[in-house]
Amino acid sequence: MGRRKKLINHTDIPQYEIEKIARCILPDILAYYDSEEGQREFAEWKAQREQDQTQDNDT
Repeated sequence: MGRRKKLINHTDIPQYEIEKIARCILPDILAYYDSEEGQREFAEWKAQREQDQTQDNDT
């Protein structure tokens, strides 16, 4: 069985509350990234990130 990753929480918000919120919004995030708009924006983000990394390697 895999080891559970240690969570980093530097806030006054209890970890269980953060996990509750994450469970509530995860379906919406997944639906967005499955949509055409989400796919397009993700592709744009990836292209920009690759361009930034190429520029960083050139300097």
